Amino acid sequence: MSNPSTTKQSAVEVGAADLQGHGVVFCPNPKMPLWSNHPRVYIDVAHSGEGKCPYCGTTYKLKAGEHVHGH
Repeated sequence: MSNPSTTKQSAVEVGAADLQGHGVVFCPNPKMPLWSNHPRVYIDVAHSGEGKCPYCGTTYKLKAGEHVHGH
């Protein structure tokens, strides 16, 4: 039986159309349950292709083959 605290969380894949402003997503995202809310943070995924929320540890990853215009 695996320990939930050591189980690797899967990444949330986002498309270029999901990005806000300058290639960022926000967390918590609208699909997260209300109990998991934390202050909204913007996570840059345009430059490196992924980013991690400092509050909950959710990783956001740009879908394979997606390109962000201007980056």
